[in-house]
Amino acid sequence: MRLAFAPELEDFRREAADWLEAELSGPFKQLRGLNNHVDLIEARRAWEQALGAARWSAIGWPAAFGGRDASIAQQVIFAEEYARAKAPARIGHIGVELAGPTLLAFGNEDQKQRFLPDISGGRAIWCQGYSEPNAGSDLANVRTRARREDSRYIVDGQKVWTSMGAIADWCFVLCRTDPASLGSKGLSFLLVDMHQPGVTVRPIRQMTGESEFTEVFFDSAVADAANLVGAEGDGWKVAMGLLGFERGVSTLAQQMQFRNELNEMIAAAKANGKARDPLIRQRLAQAHIGLKIMRYNALRMLSNTEHGALSPETYTYKLYWSQWHRDLGELAMDVLGQGGEVAESDGRFAPLPNMYLMSRADTIYAGTNQIQRNIIAERALGLPREPRGK
Repeated sequence: MRLAFAPELEDFRREAADWLEAELSGPFKQLRGLNNHVDLIEARRAWEQALGAARWSAIGWPAAFGGRDASIAQQVIFAEEYARAKAPARIGHIGVELAGPTLLAFGNEDQKQRFLPDISGGRAIWCQGYSEPNAGSDLANVRTRARREDSRYIVDGQKVWTSMGAIADWCFVLCRTDPASLGSKGLSFLLVDMHQPGVTVRPIRQMTGESEFTEVFFDSAVADAANLVGAEGDGWKVAMGLLGFERGVSTLAQQMQFRNELNEMIAAAKANGKARDPLIRQRLAQAHIGLKIMRYNALRMLSNTEHGALSPETYTYKLYWSQWHRDLGELAMDVLGQGGEVAESDGRFAPLPNMYLMSRADTIYAGTNQIQRNIIAERALGLPREPRGK
């Protein structure tokens, strides 16, 4: 496993860093350090389009679809520089990191030509229609249905915890096209236009005071049959392939954000005297060690991953980082003390208390820790599944 980058990549790193610095010190300076997905949406849309115009939005994609044909090493470097520059959290990340790679792997040529340029160009924002009230970690229990009528599907059902739902232009929806099917059988993967009658979006207020995610209701919404990704009934295969992209290069950018949070925490501990507490110092050191382990494991994942496939170590990533980040949130509150419990004048919290509140969900969304352990046992280790009823 290589833990360093070749010297010739430094020119690429400098190009990325210079572009980010120029944009974030100039036309987009108001976005620097903005880590949520709810503020300054129009400026954020303009940022996505600026990334696309400079071909930084999806650099690992083929040039024909707005990318740079970048190597894994170049993608990692850009992710690191993006976080190091404190560039804003991307409202286009679901399209760039999930929908786009899925279409590249499973979509037909027409779908690639229709959807990929708008994703990489920042002209279309996407959301993910997976979770439902009775199908969160048990994703195979989805009840949203789609019935075929001539050249279209009619979609009925409800999705919940849909990040970016309030601003999304498109949603990829895991739905049941065989009404007699159970579990992972009979599911299909549809691309649904969010700007149509029959789609209702309701923001969900979080304890941070924000409404980053929503619930989405489909009431006879329409999806063209041409927007079916893969064959009818192959939705589970496509959905599982998408989860592999969720543990891709973006994990390095996530870790750089974690590093920014840890650095802010260390600065706060030095400023308020908590750094003199040996237990606090020990926990900060443990957090630093955990972040290093996370980075090395991510690099190992990337070096061993084949296109669209998950290597065994990939299955451990979500379990590890979610527990680590939840603990980091608790450490942040111990460093800040009572001052961290007071909201700002607008009722919202400063970055570290906000991170603590957000981190409470880390071990739940995208599969609870219990589900993650089952996945590791069954898919990574090949252990037999316990028969039902025992």
